Amino acid sequence: MNAEGTPMYKLVILIEQMDDPATFENTWPAFLHLAEDMPGLLRESFSRVDTVLFAQTHPYLIYELFFDSAESAQAAMASPVGRKAGRLLQQITGGRMSLFIADHKENSLDNLQK
Repeated sequence: MNAEGTPMYKLVILIEQMDDPATFENTWPAFLHLAEDMPGLLRESFSRVDTVLFAQTHPYLIYELFFDSAESAQAAMASPVGRKAGRLLQQITGGRMSLFIADHKENSLDNLQK
């Protein structure tokens, strides 16, 4: 949910460790430029994984794109710019990634302690 309590959805991209991170890093800005032009995108965030405590794979980066609905996220991926971004992401990761659409809820610590 966003600050107003409205449900949000996000496209989560989990990028695994790769053999050539330098090539990925050089092309990552071009991917971001495409992804940021996807229709319906409300906001984005990405995190570079610093420490893996437990995992079946070794994640390198987590990228999240926020939308107002699951349908909006799917439409963004199906758009021409979304498809172009997807092809570039596939190329720069060598397919070493996972994609999820998830409902997103968050709560402040103050609210949780009430």
